[in-house]
Amino acid sequence: MKKSLFLFILFFITLASRASFILIPMDLQQKDHLKAYGIAYWVLKNDVEVHWLLNYRGGSFMIKDAKQIEAECSVRGVTFEVIADSKSTAILTEISDPEVNMEDVKLEKAPKIAVYSPKFKQPWDDAVTLVMKYAEIPYDVVYDEEILKDKLVTYDWLHLHHEDFTGQYGKFWLQYRNAPWYQEQEKALEESAKTLGYQKVSQMKLAVAKKIRDFTSGGGYLFAMCSAPDSYDIALAADGLDICEAMFDGDGTTPDYNKKLDYSKTFAFTNFILSTNPSEYKKSDIDTSIPRASKYGITQKNDLFTLFDFSAKWDVVPTMLCQNHEQIIKGFWGQTTGFDKSTIKPNVLIMGEDKAANEARYIHGEYGKGTFTFYSGHDPEDYQHRVEDPPTDLSLHPNSPGYRLILNNILFPAAKKKKQKT
Repeated sequence: MKKSLFLFILFFITLASRASFILIPMDLQQKDHLKAYGIAYWVLKNDVEVHWLLNYRGGSFMIKDAKQIEAECSVRGVTFEVIADSKSTAILTEISDPEVNMEDVKLEKAPKIAVYSPKFKQPWDDAVTLVMKYAEIPYDVVYDEEILKDKLVTYDWLHLHHEDFTGQYGKFWLQYRNAPWYQEQEKALEESAKTLGYQKVSQMKLAVAKKIRDFTSGGGYLFAMCSAPDSYDIALAADGLDICEAMFDGDGTTPDYNKKLDYSKTFAFTNFILSTNPSEYKKSDIDTSIPRASKYGITQKNDLFTLFDFSAKWDVVPTMLCQNHEQIIKGFWGQTTGFDKSTIKPNVLIMGEDKAANEARYIHGEYGKGTFTFYSGHDPEDYQHRVEDPPTDLSLHPNSPGYRLILNNILFPAAKKKKQKT
């Protein structure tokens, strides 16, 4: 507490005595885009306001100058410029021009972050935790027990690890059912379900999904990648149905379950068809992993998706979420590689798409008082990340545009709330 107070006083004295600003450019001049987000978060944690200059030099950050901030940028290898007050005024004047597609968004408070991730070891990593560790952004890990005990109320932002909310253990049964990690996962989840008062893992996961729904509806920020988005919506739509075959829960499925799904309960997806065949990797036709290669001829060479260009002054939220120094992003595989556009609800905003594969890769929507962002694929810098592959070394990819999309979502809750323009 004393150290934090001392830092705050130093910041206050320094900021009051200097008229200059620090500009952290986010265009191609930036040496480490990912760590730049960590600087912005660190500044917010010290109760100093950050200007997020949307569409200005790739979505740059501007902060009142302080020697401590300059030193932190230097230590972390983040490119910065010290500019005079007159220069900062000129930048803000340029941005305020109604004819210019830019906006100044003030970031005020660092969001408290939770990652939904199991305590047991898994044979794959998670892109979100990788990039937060690299950017030095703190987070807490929560799992089923914490969520069912209403711990989410203490957090602003929640990321869903590559979870299977349907109770089918990721549908790895055919290939990995004899693998020690798979058996450990199955045992741990069954024991957890029993301890928490549920007969089946699928019932426990549905209860968790509903708690996450309530968190979002109450004003929380939900972010999910890879298999979490579609398995989450599938679990909600299948409330009251059994969609797990006997090898997963000891009994059969509800007859004609596909005709009984309730899409009104989902966040993003509708009119999808489930696949409960344990020998088939996918969970539903939301996932485009299989048809994208055979039907559309998508290979690593031509696997790209394009970010939409939104109006910064009118569509502030999607503009924040799409800030980047590149508009065309390299595609990458995952348990869920892409979202079939025909299964996306009409009120959900598509922010990144691959038209050639008829798929969305990056989508956003509102749920109650909160929001959700779903991002398909596993690792933006590892095209076909496989089970038990080593984690990506982000020091080799400090300017990754695919990872920037994740970090946009982490800063998004810090934005000063203002009425949407109509």
